[in-house]
Amino acid sequence: MEMTSWLALAAICVMGAISPGPSLALIIRNTVQGGQGHGVATALGHGLGVGIYALITALGLSVLITQTPLLFDLIRYGGAAFLAWLGV
Repeated sequence: MEMTSWLALAAICVMGAISPGPSLALIIRNTVQGGQGHGVATALGHGLGVGIYALITALGLSVLITQTPLLFDLIRYGGAAFLAWLGV
């Protein structure tokens, strides 16, 4: 995989990690209850967890897709069908 593809994947993961959701509620709760140190520790733990999860997922999917060309075609055509459905 080229470096630009890795950077794009990293940017997507960062945007997903900083988007509001249940994890943000947990970070705010820990910050309010335990102070700034607990909030920072929770945020860093969340970021590390999401990063590791994203890396393992990306590596596993890349190996699976490269080893199974039929699966790659299925994902590609499924994505195109989904985009067409969204367009309609």
